Amino acid sequence: VWGQWDARELTRSTVGLVGASNVGRHVIDLLQPFESTILVADPFLSEDNAMALGVERVDLAELAARSDVVSLHCPENEHTRHMINAEILASMQDGVVLINTARGGLIDETALINELEQNRIFAFLDVTDPEPPAPDSPLRLLDNVVVTPHIAGCIENCNRMGELAVEEVRRHLSGEPAVYEIRRDMLDRIS
Repeated sequence: VWGQWDARELTRSTVGLVGASNVGRHVIDLLQPFESTILVADPFLSEDNAMALGVERVDLAELAARSDVVSLHCPENEHTRHMINAEILASMQDGVVLINTARGGLIDETALINELEQNRIFAFLDVTDPEPPAPDSPLRLLDNVVVTPHIAGCIENCNRMGELAVEEVRRHLSGEPAVYEIRRDMLDRIS
């Protein structure tokens, strides 16, 4: 990958985030030092919350057309499956970097491969659909895509999740409020 494209500075670039859940908001925090314009497409993000986060709330089509980098941070459900389709991919500017660390099914893989084969975009995929990609998948062969193994459940993370769960149970038993509360109405928004 190194030297195969015209590298861009993250500083003062336009970064589009699809999803402003916990991970999306953490990425917003990480981007602050880079003075990036941050666009967010998320139907659950209010205009007031967008202003408080220092981001511009836009729809997916506008985000795709304006962004230098598009990063996905939303759940996969009946509304989001293949949301990154041929039309959205075609609207992205030449040289855009597409990052998916959320769910493989958010991207129409056939449409993505078509765009990648035109050498117009770059993709960094921590997740694919199917996962892992088939042995003969072009995603394994193209020079403008990097596929990494999705390791959200690695041992260190599992240990930390266990510690956090024990702390939540301890808080509950002592009558303290939950720090990491997950309500039933939140389930369709969690990636």
